[in-house]
Amino acid sequence: MEQNGGGREEYVINRFTMAIFPVEGQKNQSRIYEFEGNVHVKRRPLEVINASCSYFGSSYLGRKEGTKQLMGVTHKPPVVIDPANSIYFFPTTSSTRPQCSWISHSHVKSYMEDENESTRVTFTNGEETTLDMSIGSFENQLYRTAQLRTIMSSRIENEQRKMNMFLLPNTDSEKLSMYEQIIRELDRRMKKKKLEN
Repeated sequence: MEQNGGGREEYVINRFTMAIFPVEGQKNQSRIYEFEGNVHVKRRPLEVINASCSYFGSSYLGRKEGTKQLMGVTHKPPVVIDPANSIYFFPTTSSTRPQCSWISHSHVKSYMEDENESTRVTFTNGEETTLDMSIGSFENQLYRTAQLRTIMSSRIENEQRKMNMFLLPNTDSEKLSMYEQIIRELDRRMKKKKLEN
């Protein structure tokens, strides 16, 4: 099912974006598989990736550098588009090549080896496509993206744990310290109010 036959000028990757493919014979066009249907965009896949990274506060180069720092991966690195919604994509080949497609890690339901060293992928909505990459290469990209997700999730959980410790103290001394701080702040505000009146 194709939406917007003429094609969109802009597109931001979201939780329903499953894959981004270049349109054969069309230099600056992408076909985007979404859970509910396909979308045609007047941008190359890498431009869609970069614009989406920018929308969520970074750039493709920034996300790529982040993957390098976290995992040491420099060749065909997976990237986090939006860490808050756990949106991770990986390229099927070098991102500079015109035939490079991008696959959403969370929308890969299953995959199998197909003819001529290719890989058949089934997405979470049941749609299938054949990628021009070996199953070994596909699995490598899938596992590296899973590793990136694990590292990022662990860091986000650690930060949330620290925040919870601050907001919801566990020990009696932490609670006492928090209550003392609240009383001091209330006392300061009451004194300030008396001076104003």
